[in-house]
Amino acid sequence: MYKVRIKPHWEIAYDNEAPLDTANLLTLLAAIQQSGSIAQAAQQIRYSYRHAWGLLRDAERIFGNHLIDSGRGRGTTLTPFADKLLWADRMVTARLSPTLDSLASELEVELGKTVEGKSETVRLNASHGFAVAALLGKFNEARLPVEVRYRHSTDAVAALSRQECDLAGFHVPLGEFERPAIATYAKWLNKRSDCLIHLAVRNQGLFVEQGNPKNVKSLADLTRGDLRFVNREAGSGTRMLLELMLSGSGINHKNINGFENTEFTHSAVAAFIASGMADVGFGVQTASQRFGLEFIPLVRERYFFALPAASLHDPLIRAVIDILQSESFRAAVNNLAGYDATDTGKIQTLKEAFG
Repeated sequence: MYKVRIKPHWEIAYDNEAPLDTANLLTLLAAIQQSGSIAQAAQQIRYSYRHAWGLLRDAERIFGNHLIDSGRGRGTTLTPFADKLLWADRMVTARLSPTLDSLASELEVELGKTVEGKSETVRLNASHGFAVAALLGKFNEARLPVEVRYRHSTDAVAALSRQECDLAGFHVPLGEFERPAIATYAKWLNKRSDCLIHLAVRNQGLFVEQGNPKNVKSLADLTRGDLRFVNREAGSGTRMLLELMLSGSGINHKNINGFENTEFTHSAVAAFIASGMADVGFGVQTASQRFGLEFIPLVRERYFFALPAASLHDPLIRAVIDILQSESFRAAVNNLAGYDATDTGKIQTLKEAFG
């Protein structure tokens, strides 16, 4: 089975200088940030000490900025400019990963068809998320052939209704907004022939800078003139949830500074705030933690995979269920900040799930 990985790759130039390939430099800067030592960083990534210093000096000459601060007895730290380079790389990855991962999956399938004559795969359509990524990792370990396409929850269930995928991921809030949310998906879900597999419960809320310097407490604060908001894109399940919550609180989104400023993933929203380009965003707790932000929980939601009940006996779908119900996968989900795997792998009818 072929496995394709596509990583973002970018160059940077200043004035008329030749562009610098950032890959090696960013690897070195990340290692310095982690170890606090150029020597240890070089050893960790298997560069010679001389090569590491040369890479730093060449980059500093091109950028006209220092990249490291060091002194006797206090180790080596990155300058704000170097930190910004690492942030830029994380932003590139956060924005492009869903597209590149989907493309890699398509290539794997086509290579398999051409070289091995294989075409049978599990077709998974879902929004980009941390539990879904953990599941794909388990699929890879089990060498389970999967074709993944990252798309909004509404697009995923619509694709299922057209028989364009085998599993469609979507998420629904617990509590007062459950009914209007499920009503959005109901036009594509067949309560007689479809069923659900529970993936996880997760926390959604506000992302703010560590320490919450702007003293953000609730959705009502989003209309404050001193706050810059960054949103998820229109059509995403998280954007839909936020709009339901704003409407329920009587908040007009037109009064929110930056409401139309959007990112495609939870991680990209968190990266935007971590960079100082916005003050607050809305998304899942895991993304907030990974970018060193503070999280204000507002709502819990359930994430499901919808599928035709008739497919439950298909060998590939059974393999998916076995992985979802495994202790190792439940442990992986529980290790994600804000996720709960208590019901992971549970199979339900739509009526059982939503009443």
